[in-house]
Amino acid sequence: MNDRQIQQSLEELRFTAGLSDDDQRKLSAIASTHSFPKGTVLYTEGDVNKEVHVIRSGRVEVCMSVPARGCLPVLTLEPGDCIGWSAILELGGMTATVVALEDVETVSLDADRLRALCDEDHDIGYHIMERIAHALSQRLTASRLQMLDIYGQEVFDNQRNETPGGAL
Repeated sequence: MNDRQIQQSLEELRFTAGLSDDDQRKLSAIASTHSFPKGTVLYTEGDVNKEVHVIRSGRVEVCMSVPARGCLPVLTLEPGDCIGWSAILELGGMTATVVALEDVETVSLDADRLRALCDEDHDIGYHIMERIAHALSQRLTASRLQMLDIYGQEVFDNQRNETPGGAL
């Protein structure tokens, strides 16, 4: 895929849609494309990552390791969503495991070059960080809901067993 085709993809994806033509050109200059067959583990929790992926097609499942329960699904990401946001923030290892639920295609941005672009052009930096903050907010909410689902019934069952007569 050439730079113009990558730019066109970026213009259509929710994560990068609405950025100026100039910003889209800057992003396409540091972007490449990747394909991941169904079942591929894109990242394992703790892996070091150097790219921010924006999903063009397909879906991935984000899982988090929970002691004594294994890697549990937290949410599903679809076209327009980003994967690997921690790379731009230089947080070290991945915070979750990501698996392709279908064949997945991404537009991938080199994290070091994206960070440098955001540092030199604060307007694009603001827009990118705003989108990453939105993605983080969605994932925090999804994680909270998943934890309620995982531990909520267990807590409820424990409370019921400790209550005389088994009733609340």
